[in-house]
Amino acid sequence: MKQPVVYILSNQTRRSIYVGVTTNLKARVWQHQSGICEGFTKRYRINRLVYFELFSDIREAIAREKQLKKWKREWKNNLIEKVNPTWSDLYPEI
Repeated sequence: MKQPVVYILSNQTRRSIYVGVTTNLKARVWQHQSGICEGFTKRYRINRLVYFELFSDIREAIAREKQLKKWKREWKNNLIEKVNPTWSDLYPEI
């Protein structure tokens, strides 16, 4: 079953974050961690899953992704820290 998800990745230093949307979170994060995804996430080694939200509709997930991408960095940090105060990699738990 495909599950729409908005996710946030970070690197080990927490200097950079990436907001994305997918319907297969486990596979998508694996792609980031394996370095398959070219571009920003590969360049800055952004491969730690630090936050995600589940949705029932892909359109809602895409709208939320767009909303989060417009947020100030401080707001994104606060959102992450509400559920993951240590910025642990959540990938092993999914």
